[in-house]
Amino acid sequence: MQEEAVGILEVFGLVTAFMAADAGCKAGNVWLEPFDKNKPANADELPVPLLVTVKFRGSVSDVNAAMEAGVEMAESLTGVVQKHIIPRPTEDTEKMLKINCFDTN
Repeated sequence: MQEEAVGILEVFGLVTAFMAADAGCKAGNVWLEPFDKNKPANADELPVPLLVTVKFRGSVSDVNAAMEAGVEMAESLTGVVQKHIIPRPTEDTEKMLKINCFDTN
């Protein structure tokens, strides 16, 4: 099995997450892990009171392309909180990538 990279992009708001995910998937041959969400304690001070994490999976080059497009889209909307690429996540990190706070029912 080929190991896949993961790009983690945290943005302000669900609509921005959808737009960034769409742009990223069009830019690189990637697939998505389930989104994650976080409402921080200082939510009322943020541009949008919900942080959403988009997780792109694929080869390092495809994840890089997806992240570039996703970041560009997010910055044109509400903005980027954090962004990171992990070229080869460890087994323990892989388990954590499956966790999300959205109700999947």
